[in-house]
Amino acid sequence: MSIRCFVAVACGGDELAAKFTEVRRMLEAARADIKFVEPENIHLTLKFLGEIEPSLVEQVSQVVKEVSFKPFDARLEGIGVFPNLRRPRVVWAGITDGVSQLAEIWKDVDTKLSRLGFERERRGFSPHITIGRVRSGRNRDRLVEELSALSDYEFGGLHVDRIVLKKSVLTPRGPIYTPLAESAVDR
Repeated sequence: MSIRCFVAVACGGDELAAKFTEVRRMLEAARADIKFVEPENIHLTLKFLGEIEPSLVEQVSQVVKEVSFKPFDARLEGIGVFPNLRRPRVVWAGITDGVSQLAEIWKDVDTKLSRLGFERERRGFSPHITIGRVRSGRNRDRLVEELSALSDYEFGGLHVDRIVLKKSVLTPRGPIYTPLAESAVDR
């Protein structure tokens, strides 16, 4: 039985969770059809692996454990959407400070996992944290107004000191994430 996995930067902390909850409340006022990411599941995806065989999980775990970088601070600022405001599908928080360090980690992870047979990313790295997914066009105009008002929203800092391989189990109530491996802290 395969295991659904991804590699990510964990984004924990009460202060950050409170900011995501505040943004959620503001966006809910638009009464749009959005499935929000629960605060405990907030993360920055470096590489989505999809369904992988259990025999490969140990090799991926080893790759994650070997990723080394000096801890740094990133800054979460601004709210935007993919692909665009005319057709919002993914609502995200942007990353300002720390982008170059995140890009180096992403490149390292992508390169090492390609040696295990995972396809290299064709698109460039666009660091963001998904806040929610827009499921329909209901109240899109109101949603766009709320998003525009929050375009410069400041979430605050994020201390990046490890990456994590997570297992993802999809349930009707939302995904359940379980850490499988994490990188060692390089001080």
